[in-house]
Amino acid sequence: MSLNGWGGKLHEVLLAYLQTATPDILCLQEVVHTPASEQDWLTYRDGDHVLPQRANFFRDVAQALPAHTATFCPAAQGVLWDGDRSVPSQWGLATFVHKSLPIIGQAQGFVHKEYSHNGYGDHPRSRSAHGVRVYDETAGRAVGVTHMHGLRDLRGKMDTPERATQARRLLALSDQVTEPGDVTVVCGDFNVEPDSESLAILGQGGLTDLVTTRGFTTTRTSHYQKPGRFADYMLVNETNAVTGFDVIHDPEVSDHCPLVLTL
Repeated sequence: MSLNGWGGKLHEVLLAYLQTATPDILCLQEVVHTPASEQDWLTYRDGDHVLPQRANFFRDVAQALPAHTATFCPAAQGVLWDGDRSVPSQWGLATFVHKSLPIIGQAQGFVHKEYSHNGYGDHPRSRSAHGVRVYDETAGRAVGVTHMHGLRDLRGKMDTPERATQARRLLALSDQVTEPGDVTVVCGDFNVEPDSESLAILGQGGLTDLVTTRGFTTTRTSHYQKPGRFADYMLVNETNAVTGFDVIHDPEVSDHCPLVLTL
């Protein structure tokens, strides 16, 4: 499962859904980790962009999935607000792998800029990616799964040199964590349109997107009010290994839909 968790804004329904769905591998983007605070909620402020943030969203999901190994990959450390008090908080993505799956390879890196330790930084901000290689005992094969949260550009989701570079870096990180013969999955909130250069670059790397090729018309929920109905993608190198794929609209657990792949 790949999902942008929206900073845990709908955490109650999201956690309940995850406990029911129990994906073997969960690739979760937009994750907040605030060891300096025990508060349940803090506030993110960026000009007129103000959002409630589940202060320890990473901890919440890890507690909801106790049978999973949890890895948090920060992109930056900035400030959230507890009223008028600033609180240092890390922001990034996380990967949760069921403990029945041996993790036999792993790679973490950046697809845009580097780790920002003294603030979230100017847009477009730092973006990280994480890949794991697991062994599927039942199928007798290794599977590599790599995800990222693509950079947000205030001008929109158009092609840019930075987005092309991040697609190439994502592909390189996926190649780093996989071996020939593996089933390869690349996914995440890419923040691009279906006809983007980014998807074309991943396609040239031997990957097929399941969202656009299977007729899905949006990866957004009713909580997303802006134009543009795509952001999230799931690509594989072997379509014949896919036994099921869906974009989940019910329940609504974020302003993004979960993407669920069965191999």
